[in-house]
Amino acid sequence: MRDHQLEIESVSPGSIGEELGIEPGDIIMRINDNLALDIIDYRFLAVDEEINILLRKPDGDHWLLEIEKDWDEDLGFSFKDGGLGRTKNCRNKCIFCFVDQMPLQMRKSLYVKDDDYRLSFFQGNFVTLTNISDSDLERIAHRRLSPLYVSVHTTSPELRTKMMKNPGAGKIMDQLKFLASAGIEIHTQAVLCPGINDGKELDRTLNDLTGLWPSVVSLAVVPVGLTGHRQTLFPLRGFTNSEAGEIVQKVQDWQDKCIDRCGYPLVFASDEFYLLASKPIPSAGRYGGFPQTENGIGLIRLFMDDWKEIEPKLPAQIPNSRNLAIVTGKLAASVLKPIVERLNEITNLTVEMNVVENNFFGPSVTVAGLVTASDIVKQTNLESNTDAVIIPGATIRSDKPVFLDGPSIDDLAFQFGIPVLPADSARELAYVTTGITIK
Repeated sequence: MRDHQLEIESVSPGSIGEELGIEPGDIIMRINDNLALDIIDYRFLAVDEEINILLRKPDGDHWLLEIEKDWDEDLGFSFKDGGLGRTKNCRNKCIFCFVDQMPLQMRKSLYVKDDDYRLSFFQGNFVTLTNISDSDLERIAHRRLSPLYVSVHTTSPELRTKMMKNPGAGKIMDQLKFLASAGIEIHTQAVLCPGINDGKELDRTLNDLTGLWPSVVSLAVVPVGLTGHRQTLFPLRGFTNSEAGEIVQKVQDWQDKCIDRCGYPLVFASDEFYLLASKPIPSAGRYGGFPQTENGIGLIRLFMDDWKEIEPKLPAQIPNSRNLAIVTGKLAASVLKPIVERLNEITNLTVEMNVVENNFFGPSVTVAGLVTASDIVKQTNLESNTDAVIIPGATIRSDKPVFLDGPSIDDLAFQFGIPVLPADSARELAYVTTGITIK
């Protein structure tokens, strides 16, 4: 039996929990005679209007509480570790694992390899399903943990086992079919490695996964990311421009098939493939509601459409002179260049674009989101009258203004001696450059 994980961290004043004498450190053992292993069980079981909770106190005493409440009334608990307890770690040794390619001087949290289906449900993390049991699958189905995000990479059992170096990796289609039969919605991804899981292997993967519609609702096709720290790892290379073009065409062909068959594109190539192949970014309709933007799917289309809407509303001039430096990675430079040129048409506004090569991870890493503070400092050209530096919002953590290599925005601003301003969307870029909010 697994250790109980539902340790209460705090109790809200005036809540049912406080009225019952529940305190931090208490552990919920059972709800209505069912084991309560984590927050999933709690949320599933505690919605009834009449519930019994078996509680273990820090001194070892057990309390049985009989509670009557409204079905949607909260008991007022928050749980230690978010109610999840120990996170399931990855058991794979994938030949393309990005974590294995990272330099040593980064913060410790970046080296953690989680592979927990609960985090897939709660946070949208991609999991491989190689470390779950049949009972875990049954729990996912019974508790209705949908949607899930699954890293498939290939549906060939032999190839997936080889790529992930895990003997259990070959069961993926059986696992997906079970989840599909239970009505679980699944978003999938395939990280492509040239000469390994592209070509005919990709056709097989596309055929298998699109065959699981409507349970498999999206498949993101993304290129392998390779850093300059792979000296002892499996030999891999990146995609050439022509190979990227072939992937883009293959994805578009499969989108056509899916649209004809189910009225939805289903298969999506990452923005990186289009830029690498120098192909036009598809229209918004080809992104099917943008189900995988966090995987780099459709972000440029959203940015471009946002810019198209606000560009006519830009001011002809701004009241005070502003001289700005804007930073981007090599891949997005072609997208940003005409936008910077348009901003420079505004009287009193000067914007200089700085294309930063990624020396921290290696020059083959060209996406803006992986640009680090150290490279920004070394490669950004500042004039004596530069007023601020604008950086891509994706270069910093969503919860803290910290770069991948450790420094914060404030650290960077201190080194530059001027403000450092993040911008994600076109509207944010227009605001930080002109100082005017465009609606």
